[in-house]
Amino acid sequence: MYVCSCFGITEKQVQQHAENGACTPRQIASACKAGTDCGSCVRRIQAILGRGACPRRELAEQGRPILTPLDEAA
Repeated sequence: MYVCSCFGITEKQVQQHAENGACTPRQIASACKAGTDCGSCVRRIQAILGRGACPRRELAEQGRPILTPLDEAA
């Protein structure tokens, strides 16, 4: 099902970006542009993000680093 008809972004794609660490509609927008044109999908994106756990948010709440330094990612 399409979440963002402006850019053809599906619910599955939003969920995949969330699994990859995008925890807010703004982070989803950075990853795939969803929500950056007419904005009508932003509430739907918020609802999708609210359904699942956000690994980065959980790490932040534990006081652990949420981003891996570039030298560790390689």
